[in-house]
Amino acid sequence: MKTIFPKKESHVPKWFVVDATNKKVGRLSTEVSKLLRGKENSFFTPGVDQGNYVVILNADEIEISGNKAEDKIYYRNNQRPGSLKRETFKDLKSRIPSRILEKAVWGMLPKGVLGREYYRRLFVYSGNEINYKKDKNGYAKTIPLELAESKNWIKVEF
Repeated sequence: MKTIFPKKESHVPKWFVVDATNKKVGRLSTEVSKLLRGKENSFFTPGVDQGNYVVILNADEIEISGNKAEDKIYYRNNQRPGSLKRETFKDLKSRIPSRILEKAVWGMLPKGVLGREYYRRLFVYSGNEINYKKDKNGYAKTIPLELAESKNWIKVEF
């Protein structure tokens, strides 16, 4: 018997739409990272790009357990002296709610070229609509969550 090795060219990525309303950050980000890597595929191979696209909606309605809303601290730094900034979960959620999920998923992806390729396929939105693409005038077209299935996108419930 021969071992079948999957080729990158034969993989057709899928689009998954995830609603983050009332979901916990860690549990949602583990499932999203699995979808990004393509681990639901029966031919999963760690070194081959078999990932999918994931769109997360309603990132502003994400939840966290315990006292982490005040205790969890997010850091950012632009590598200049004295530029280290600290921000609690609650403050970051009020300012940029999509950043929370982006950082959580980024931490669960492999580091390197393949992990960066997976991360580019993640789209996180605060609202209930998907900013699809810009028309000729520069205005972004939006797709509501209800119409996502008509675009052959797979709606996922966790």
